[in-house]
Amino acid sequence: MAAVDIDVPVETEPQICNQEDLERPLSRNKSGNPFKTLAESFKEQGNAYYSKKDYSQAFNYYTKAIDACPKNASYYGNRAATLMMLCRFREALEDSQQAVRLDDCFMKGHLREGKCHLSLGNAMAANRCFQKVLELEPSNREAQQEKKNAAALLEYQRMADFGFEKRDFRKVVFCMDRALALASACHRFKILKAECLALLGRYPEAQSVASDILRMDSTNADALYVRGLCLYYEDCIDKAVQFFVQALRMAPDHEKARLACRNAKALKAKKEEGNQAFKNNNYEAAYQLYTEALAIDPNNIKTNAKLYCNRATAGAKLKKVDQAIEDCTNAIKLDDTYIKAYLRRAQCYMDTEQYEEAVRDYEKVYQTEKTSDHKQMLKKAQMELKKSKRKDYYKVLGVGKNATEDEIKKAYRKRALMHHPDRHSSATPEVQKEEEKKFKEVGEAFTVLSDPKKKVRYDNGHDLEDDGCFDGGDFDANNIFRAFFGGHSGGFTFDSSPDSGPGNFFFQFG
Repeated sequence: MAAVDIDVPVETEPQICNQEDLERPLSRNKSGNPFKTLAESFKEQGNAYYSKKDYSQAFNYYTKAIDACPKNASYYGNRAATLMMLCRFREALEDSQQAVRLDDCFMKGHLREGKCHLSLGNAMAANRCFQKVLELEPSNREAQQEKKNAAALLEYQRMADFGFEKRDFRKVVFCMDRALALASACHRFKILKAECLALLGRYPEAQSVASDILRMDSTNADALYVRGLCLYYEDCIDKAVQFFVQALRMAPDHEKARLACRNAKALKAKKEEGNQAFKNNNYEAAYQLYTEALAIDPNNIKTNAKLYCNRATAGAKLKKVDQAIEDCTNAIKLDDTYIKAYLRRAQCYMDTEQYEEAVRDYEKVYQTEKTSDHKQMLKKAQMELKKSKRKDYYKVLGVGKNATEDEIKKAYRKRALMHHPDRHSSATPEVQKEEEKKFKEVGEAFTVLSDPKKKVRYDNGHDLEDDGCFDGGDFDANNIFRAFFGGHSGGFTFDSSPDSGPGNFFFQFG
């Protein structure tokens, strides 16, 4: 903070103020008034300490001067200057006001009063004081500049109010930073900034601002509210409620604290109801309760992220997998460090065979927490992704992955006869080529799935061609067909008329 001018004799410290503003030591005290003489002595000692920047001692001696001669405006003016250097602006304001009450033409008293008002965030009152200075001294450059500062402060306040109404909290923080550069002692601006920092999720910064205020004033209801708000948004609801209650004790009409306290209690109760319903396997009720909880306070990012994840878990139990994925995505948007949401979404992707997405989520989890469990989940997803990019032999035969040997044989018989080239001899070349391809795939699928060793390796994701277990290039589907049907590959007659269906074939032995 820049040094504040005090009223001292010229020979002690150069002054901007006019010499007539100063109390001349002793010369005015020819009457021998011992109190005035003592007061002047205290003032000069105060001036000396002020020059040395020992503001506490300067304050003490100016106080003694006032006690000895309480009707002297310059003594209050000097003590106000000292209090300003000590950042005790409210006390400085009182002394400045007393100084101008004693002497309405005391220009420096009006200037100091305006500076105190400005530092405390009272721009309109500050403007009136600076205007009074300019009436007394129209060319006073300091007053001209401070008047501009007061106007700028009013504009920052207007912009901040508009930004808060539009929920543009970053704009409010920007405006309050500029305002606080002009009004460093304004608790109201600090509280508004802290509240918006909390609403932006910047909790440590918000708590730091609120804590600074509470160190100076432990009963400040606004600061107590902001501390509670930070805890509330960090999902420490019980502790948050304690701060809201304390704020309401200090200020029973504090509407924001009352609303936040009500929301905190309602959110906790609804979330606990949902959790209990889930534990009781009542997933529909849990899903509905989590939905109701999400509607209570859209600003509570961390709690809502957990609620979305909880609802996704209930949704997955209800087979609402797409909605579960969407809920997990919403949870991650609110909190991109929320591991449980990534894990829940990855499992939903696995359940719906969206393996690339599952791998991405498991990779994110493993990069954050390199545990053996997460590594195993990632490897499994990577294996499923690799398997999904091969031919799905189960799908080729039209059987499930748990099909028995007999079911695999029946499926092969049906598909092989359905796609046999002889059955499509009268079709177009394009259809013949497509059916021949399918016939070959059916043979490949049967070769793998009918051999226990090959099937196990296939199920485990091994590449059979790389292992030398199966060479698709030398594969002859007709050989498989003949072997399966006992060498009677030429003993079938297929009806290839336009009205024929997939089952229109019969055996004809020679």
